[in-house]
Amino acid sequence: MGIRNGRILRSVLGLAAALGAASALHAQNTVIRPGVAPDGPVVIVAGFVHPVSGPPIPSGRVRFEAGRITAVGADAPTEGATVIDAAGKHVYPGLIAGSSVLGLVEVQAVRATNDTAEVGVINPNARAEIAYNPDTEVVPVTRANGVLAALVHPVAGQQGVITGTASVMQLDGWTWEDATVRRGVGVHVEWPGLLVPEFLPPPLVDATRKAQSEKRASLETAIAEAKAYRTAKDAGAVALPDLRWEAMLPVLRKERPLLVTANDLESIEDALDFVARHDLRMVLLGGLEAWRIAALLKAREVPVIVGGTHVLPLRRSDPVDAAFANPARLHAAGIAFAISGPGDSFSVANERNLPYHAATAVAHGLAADEALKAITLYPAQILGVADRLGSLEAGKDATLFISDGDPLENGTTIEQAWIAGRPVDLRSRHTLLDEKYRAKYGQPAR
Repeated sequence: MGIRNGRILRSVLGLAAALGAASALHAQNTVIRPGVAPDGPVVIVAGFVHPVSGPPIPSGRVRFEAGRITAVGADAPTEGATVIDAAGKHVYPGLIAGSSVLGLVEVQAVRATNDTAEVGVINPNARAEIAYNPDTEVVPVTRANGVLAALVHPVAGQQGVITGTASVMQLDGWTWEDATVRRGVGVHVEWPGLLVPEFLPPPLVDATRKAQSEKRASLETAIAEAKAYRTAKDAGAVALPDLRWEAMLPVLRKERPLLVTANDLESIEDALDFVARHDLRMVLLGGLEAWRIAALLKAREVPVIVGGTHVLPLRRSDPVDAAFANPARLHAAGIAFAISGPGDSFSVANERNLPYHAATAVAHGLAADEALKAITLYPAQILGVADRLGSLEAGKDATLFISDGDPLENGTTIEQAWIAGRPVDLRSRHTLLDEKYRAKYGQPAR
């Protein structure tokens, strides 16, 4: 009887959990269809055009057709095109989130809606783009603020170190295949942190350091096995491919970088030592204390995608604005850098705040034009997609937006947007809820 009751209880709890997950998923009821490419060319006229790769063009024009920009300037032809009057408005390339888990997380507290990590320690073969959910509610909210593309990477589970391969995704499409701009940008590594919080009790400090040591040993073993696999494959001695080590081969050949998430000084130094010993390329993600080691990052030619500026320093002895001024210090040191959000599961719903991370950097020493480049052209260059994204130039994707002001100002509204030439529906769950409750209280629509 007790066993039977236990089974009933487990069944009820299982049903309740399933219904909870289903309710969370059912709440995602905003139906936004992907854009449809126009029949012919489109020309945006009379707007203040910001190519980013060159000086602004007052009363400029941008012409695009079949998904690509064909002309940018003061006199781009309008013959045979649909003309969009942007007088008094601004035209910018789409913003790029340089580190994110967009499309991999829906409701962070509901496990069934999270697909960010594989089980195990070493998973270079896990492909982020396959797990990308084009129907997520988070994407419409994000692109409504001008963020039209993102690097999407897996994150580490409890024991994970090598999390998988990252891809650049555009934030519109019916399927993950439609949304993929460039797959396999690099292999993501979540570096086992070396900075142990001071407030932890001694037994937990010891356990944490032991776990970190084991993860670093696993990483060394993985590289050794990947190199052995490469040697065997070059000798024709591999009968069946191993997908894990196949994914590592472009990294060993330096065709793709390791995308290393590390924030504290000790971890960054450890990661730099690791890639130097194994002759690998590296892009640093996060880099909260990168300013401390700017000279070495410059000497090693390691780009940094700063994981946000809206964070406090890691050390109590640091000035409170250490993170705010991090991009300006990296720029002053001559380091290739970009600005993103934190890039973790907890911050995915706030990827829309990307331009404000850049704005905070401006308030703490970074030039405004550099801040704009740090969320457009610079991430495109670091991630190898500058031939398609990051600036308004002929031949690049028509991924751009029209706004009523500077996107770094939080009062600015994105009025129209296109991704690869397709117009984007800028409605989202946020805007629909706004409309709903304005109607309830008899307020005029925005």
